[in-house]
Amino acid sequence: MLAIFVTLPHHAIAQLKPGEPIILGVPTALGSIEGRDGWMAIQMARDEINAKGGVVVGKTKHKIEVYSIDTREHEPGIPVQDALTAMEKLILEKKPHAIVLGNFRSEVLLAAMDLISKYKIPYICSIAMSPLMQKKVLDDYDKYKYIFRNCINAPYLATYLGGVMGFVKKEFNFNKAYIITQDVLWAKGTGQGLEKWYKENGWEVIGFDTYATGSSDFSPSLIKVRAQKAQVVVPIFDMPQSGVLLKQARAMQIPALLAGSTSPLAPENAWEVFQGEVEGMINMQYEVGPVPVKAVPKSVAFNENFGKKWGEDARKRLSHHGPAPSYDAVYIMASAIERAKSVDPDAVISALEKTDLSGVVGRIRFGKDHQVIYGYNPKETALGCGFQWKKPGKRVVIFPEVVAEGKIELPAYMK
Repeated sequence: MLAIFVTLPHHAIAQLKPGEPIILGVPTALGSIEGRDGWMAIQMARDEINAKGGVVVGKTKHKIEVYSIDTREHEPGIPVQDALTAMEKLILEKKPHAIVLGNFRSEVLLAAMDLISKYKIPYICSIAMSPLMQKKVLDDYDKYKYIFRNCINAPYLATYLGGVMGFVKKEFNFNKAYIITQDVLWAKGTGQGLEKWYKENGWEVIGFDTYATGSSDFSPSLIKVRAQKAQVVVPIFDMPQSGVLLKQARAMQIPALLAGSTSPLAPENAWEVFQGEVEGMINMQYEVGPVPVKAVPKSVAFNENFGKKWGEDARKRLSHHGPAPSYDAVYIMASAIERAKSVDPDAVISALEKTDLSGVVGRIRFGKDHQVIYGYNPKETALGCGFQWKKPGKRVVIFPEVVAEGKIELPAYMK
């Protein structure tokens, strides 16, 4: 444990001195694909803003500096307290005026909210998805008002998945599903939300299995999928090993449509990595950007510019969750500081609550619970999308209908 004998971070001083930088802290799981890509996106946003002179605060311009620390919270068996210790180390050593990207795992985010409250640091979370964050903000606003989230949350993901399933039922008359999730808060919460949707919309949920982080054998579930004739398998995972589920499903010739949220199967390079075995799979892109959507021009620009800055290989590896909100978070925070004309936390919080920006993910506005509002129309809300892998290795946007660039098709092995 760190002994706390240090004065509070200097953001308590409302006015920046001329030439003094605005410091953004980035405590996250840098070893995860989402954390890695989010950190790269943040550096890209910093460079763009600084190239234009920085952030105007009152009468002076200030460059942005960003500092990261690896909380390792994505790794199996890492205690929550270890991640909190890393966060506090960053706060005490770098004295950030605000935090962006933030926690990877919901369990850590919920524990970190007290730490953020203690130091009164404006915080935008761009990965962790538990709706319990919003509940804590609403239940104890004065304590937790510093915490915001601009990525999708678990209920929004369940809603999007439900929308995709509605399409599938309409097109193919499917009504038997099998849910397989990772044993973590966000994944189980998403699965439970989808299970409720299925039951309310005339589907039969044949099974609901969970696997511990790090698991790499999903055959027990797939055997039951085959025996009980499920038509749709819904995997919900963020761990690297979850790609094995696809491999096993193909090897066992499971005649069901894979449609869910599986991190390794989302990037553009997944077609090569899995040698075309992703064909026909439907995956959720939590926030547009890594999958460019023509109806959201900034998502196309983000995708192209990421490749220009970090190389085509990095662009093709962009994960399905986190990088676009992480990039947007820097612009959201910069805008709030400009409008507040100060780095005073309460002034910045008030400005964040009034945010109305056009970003990579669509229109960005926070609800009273400090969650960015997601929906189906990027002119009104932020946007996630569903895409289907089609030959010759293309991710075709099939949902929501207002931004769709193609139709859902059954893979060859199901016809």
